[in-house]
Amino acid sequence: MKYVIILGDGMSDYPLKELGGKTPLQAANIPNIDRLAKMGKTGLFRTVPEDMPPGSEVANMAVLGYDVRKVYQGRGVLEAASIGVKLNDDDLAMRCNLICIQDGKIKNHSSGHISSEEAHELIDALNDEFSAPGIHFHKGVSYRHLFVMRNGRKELQLTPPHDVPGTPFAEVMPQSLSPEADETCALLTDLIKRSHELLSKHPVNLKRIAEGKDPANSVWFWSAGYKPEMKTLQELYGKTGAVISAVDLLYGIGAYAGMEIIHVEGATGLWNTNYEGKAKAAVEALKKYDLVYLHVEATDEAGHEGDAALKVKCLEYLDSRAVRYIMEETAKFDEPVAIAVTPDHATPCELRTHTHDPVPFIIYKPGEEPDGVSGYDEFSVQKGAYGTIEGDQFIKNLLNIE
Repeated sequence: MKYVIILGDGMSDYPLKELGGKTPLQAANIPNIDRLAKMGKTGLFRTVPEDMPPGSEVANMAVLGYDVRKVYQGRGVLEAASIGVKLNDDDLAMRCNLICIQDGKIKNHSSGHISSEEAHELIDALNDEFSAPGIHFHKGVSYRHLFVMRNGRKELQLTPPHDVPGTPFAEVMPQSLSPEADETCALLTDLIKRSHELLSKHPVNLKRIAEGKDPANSVWFWSAGYKPEMKTLQELYGKTGAVISAVDLLYGIGAYAGMEIIHVEGATGLWNTNYEGKAKAAVEALKKYDLVYLHVEATDEAGHEGDAALKVKCLEYLDSRAVRYIMEETAKFDEPVAIAVTPDHATPCELRTHTHDPVPFIIYKPGEEPDGVSGYDEFSVQKGAYGTIEGDQFIKNLLNIE
C-alpha cells in the first residue's frame, strides 16, 4: 500500500460569529474531504504535549511519528537543514523573522509578507553590518530566515512574533533563563535594537512605505536549538518518503527524516499557492515513494491574519484544487493508496496563534469499513472510531503498525 498525508496547516479552529457560529471547516464547501471522512475512519489527534510549544515544528514531527520530547530542538535547526546550512555541534541556530514594528508594537510577524527578493537585500545589509566570526544571518524565504551563532546557549525565553501581534516589542524581548545564557541573551537583544535602527532607514523599506506596504524594520529571534538526532522514516518504519511544501521548516523535517524534498513552482505558502501543481507532484511522487507528505500553509496564514473568510476560501481551494485530484488519480493506481487528512495544530482566527487543541483527522484505507462519520470538522470526528490519540498513534494507524 502507498500512503499520502494531506496536511492543512492550522486549519482547525473555533466557532466564529461571522460564520454563523460555525468553524471554518464547518462553513467551507469541502465535498471531497467530507467524502474521505465518510469513506474512512476519523478521530482527534493531540499533536503537541501541553508542556511544549504548539508550533508547526513540534506538531509536524508528531504527525510523522517522532517522539517530540526526544528530538525537538527548535525550528531554527530544521530550517537550517532545509536551506543547506551545515551546523556544527556547538552552533546555536534559531529562526530569524523580518517583522514590522509600528508605534513601538509588533504590527505583524511577516512584514506584510515581504518578497524574498526584498528580504534578501535586507539580510545582506544585516550581514554587512553585524556578521562576525561565529555570527551569521542566512537567507530563507519571504520573512523567514535563519540566524546561527557559535557557542550560544539555548536557555532562553524567545517569544514567537506570530503569538504577540499588537504587543509592545519591549515587553517580549529575549530573556535569559540561566546565568550561562546571559551573554547570548544580551547579544540577541542588542541585535534586535540595532537592526531596527539599520533597517528602518534601508532603501527597501523606504520604498515599501512609499508604496503603502509594511516595512521589514526589525529582526526577531525565536525557537533556538542545536542539531537534532533524528532517525529516518526508513529506519523507523521501513518506508521511503517525499515532502512537498512551500515552507523551509517542512523541508528541514523532511531532510532529517531522509525524505526526498520536492519543490513546486508557484508554491507560495499563502492563499494563492499552486494547489494543482502540488497535487500533481504528490501523485507523481507516490509512483516512486511509499509515503508522500503534502503540506499546505495557506490555512495557517489565514488564521494568523484573523481572516475567517480567507480561511474558508483556502479550505475550499485545498478541497477542490488538490484533494479532488489526488483522490481521482490515486484511484487509478494498481496498488491501493491510503489517504490521510489532518492539520498539524489549530490556528483559531480569534486568537491569531497556535493552540494545544486536539485536531480532527481522517485516515482512509481502501477496503476498510468506515466508521459512520458523515463529514469532516472539529466536532463530527468526535464520534470517530479512533477516538482521541497522541504520540505515534497516528502514523502507526496509517501504516498498520502495532
